[in-house]
This record gives sequence, C-alpha cells and structure tokens, in this order.
Amino acid sequence: MTVKAYAVHQAKGAFEPFEFELGEIGANEVDISVESCGICHSDLSMVDDEWGMTAFPLVPGHEVIGTVSAIGEHVSHVKVGDRVGLGWHAGYCMVCDQCMGGDHNLCVDAQPTIAGRHGGFAETVRAAAPSVIKIPDGLDAHETGPLLCGGIAVFNPMVQVGLTPTDSVGVIGIGGLGHMGLKFANAWGCHVTAFTSESKRQEALDMGAHETINSRDPEAIKAAAGRFDLVLSTVNVPLDWNAILATLKPRGRLQMPGAVTDSLGINLLPDMMFKQLSVGAMPVGAPVVIRRMLDFAARHEIAPVNEHFPMSKVNDAFEHLRGGNARYRIVLHRD
Repeated sequence: MTVKAYAVHQAKGAFEPFEFELGEIGANEVDISVESCGICHSDLSMVDDEWGMTAFPLVPGHEVIGTVSAIGEHVSHVKVGDRVGLGWHAGYCMVCDQCMGGDHNLCVDAQPTIAGRHGGFAETVRAAAPSVIKIPDGLDAHETGPLLCGGIAVFNPMVQVGLTPTDSVGVIGIGGLGHMGLKFANAWGCHVTAFTSESKRQEALDMGAHETINSRDPEAIKAAAGRFDLVLSTVNVPLDWNAILATLKPRGRLQMPGAVTDSLGINLLPDMMFKQLSVGAMPVGAPVVIRRMLDFAARHEIAPVNEHFPMSKVNDAFEHLRGGNARYRIVLHRD
C-alpha cells in the first residue's frame, strides 16, 4: 500500500509531500486512517534533530486520531471502523518485566511512533495493537489528539505519585502542557495554583487555577513556602529549583514533565533532606493509564485548547509553533 504523507528530509528542513510503502500488515498490528494529528514540541525537536536520534526522511506526528482501517489476525480489542488514538509509543516488547507488570512505557525496547517508523502526518499510520487506544464516545475527535502525549505527560505523574483530592498542586508554565495540568488537577478535586506571568493570569483562572503566583517575582515564590504537595513543572528552561523546592510541604514532590536539559543545581540541604522531598521525571503513561486519562477527560469534559490547521499547511503550523505563538496546542487535519 502506498501512503501519502508530509516529510522533512534534513534537520530544520521544510515539509514536502512524500510517499512510502506499507507492506503486509502483521498479525498484531493495526492500521489507522488518520483524521487528525496534534503537533507536539517533541515533533519539533525531532525535525530539528535536537536529540540526535532522527532518521530522515522523517514523517512526524504522534498525537494521532483516526479510524481503524485494517487489523492483523490476532487483534481483538479494536475492529475496523473504531475511532482510536496513538501516542508517543507505537509498540512494546510485551515480554520484559516492565511490560508484564503493566509499565509498558518503561519498556527499554519500546518503539517511538516517530523514530524508526513514519508517524501521523500521513494518510495512514501503522502500530502494534497494544499501543492503539479506543477513544471514548464522549470525546471530540477533532480536539482529543494532544491528550495522547501532552495530556498524558501531566496526567501520568498525578497517577504515579498517588495524588489525592485534598492535595494542593502547583503548575509551573501555562502552555501546551501546563494548561492541561490545570484542568486535570482541578477536576481531580485539588486546590490548584498556577505559576505564570501576569499576562496569563485570567486564562489560568479560567482553565482551572484557583489562584496564581507571578512566576517572575522571586518574592512571590518565596512567600509560597511550604504550600504544595505536588508541583508540576512544564517548562523547558532553567529556574531557581531550590526556590521551587521550598514551596513544597514535607514529603512534597516536584515532578518535571517539561524537558529541562540543563543541570538542575539542586541543594540536598536543607529542604531536600529535612523535609523528605523528591524530584522526579517520567515518560508518557502506559496504555492502561492513557485509557484512564481518556475516560477521566470524557467524564469531566476536559479538552485541550487547540488551534487548527489543514495538514497541507503543516509548514505554516510549524512556523506558528516555532514563533511561540501556539495557544495552546496545534492540531492538523487531513485535507
């Protein structure tokens, strides 16, 4: 089968129409006829080869929504015509301790959707069946794609740390990840505080924050000492992490779905040791957690705030993202 797609052929290159061949479908594989695909900052990182793992030509796209067009003979949890989603992972080994224990996202042989294979900026994308998730009826297919990477990046830490409805949660950075963190934490029942600029204060309140802290005011951050059970940092720039740690309660946790590449420069004393604090990061969730997230989103009518482009305007969409103008996620739709 010949598949039409959009690909870049060199780092930081422009997207061009591209065709590739899909061979016979495997017994445990699913073909998805793409309806829409979110653009994640990870797609931009892969296009620019920031992580040194990009193979060109690259067809990005790992926030895929579409309908099942074909299934292998051993696939039983979805059928042709079902609306499904595909996120960062397109397959797992299924036999390691992590997979057998339900932690597929920690599988060392997990297969990224856009590394070593072609992603969702295409007519059709193929993936191993366990990574294909059925979309609940209550979710709008045109808006749901960004939940499959950006959404699960903030939802998974809430699950893994055992967040309770009586907890106080701070969210740093109200952008593509952070705005979904506000919505999820609010629906969870938590008291939610947004660390953001004054220009985004009202937006943060509208999206679920009960109050805000000016993230550019060191004195305002200092005044929040000992307030939070969990702080989610969704930014990818260095901050005064010791000041952020000081805002945590004893046994508080700083989780970092934002991919900061610089050294954190964290001091063990006094807060880390004496307050028994923890700092962590984790990948996107396992399929079972993605399913729970989608059910949670459907129950609480949670959707990302998206901007929409036709897939033929993918270059315009990426320039919009590069310019820092996305509010707050971008979704491409098949023309």
